[in-house]
Amino acid sequence: MAFLAALKQRARHLKAETLALYLAARDPRTPWYAKILVAGIVAYALSPIDLIPDFVPVLGYLDDLILIPMGIALAIRLIPGPVLDACRIQANETMQSGKPVSRIAGAIIVVIWLVLAALCASWAYGAFRVQS
Repeated sequence: MAFLAALKQRARHLKAETLALYLAARDPRTPWYAKILVAGIVAYALSPIDLIPDFVPVLGYLDDLILIPMGIALAIRLIPGPVLDACRIQANETMQSGKPVSRIAGAIIVVIWLVLAALCASWAYGAFRVQS
């Protein structure tokens, strides 16, 4: 039970840290290169394309378990301390008051998936139509 509680606490901390990085990336005091790194980390984490595909045993998930935390650690070092401290406080307040919801971000993700599905369907239709 203690192990499960520790895992839940670690997950909550990671969510708050991720939200703090998101807030710091939107802060004008954050350097441009740190903003690009945070965007790259988020894009890699959410991307269906990995350096090592997930179906490769062990190594497929190992890149996610190593690269993303290393990117987060680097981003934390690149963001100025006062900015990150203020964003951590804001992130903790947001997490305490409830989960942040961005309907616009959700809609963008749904549109991206629909476009990808339409492209895949179009490709599959063209590939099977030519063979028939």
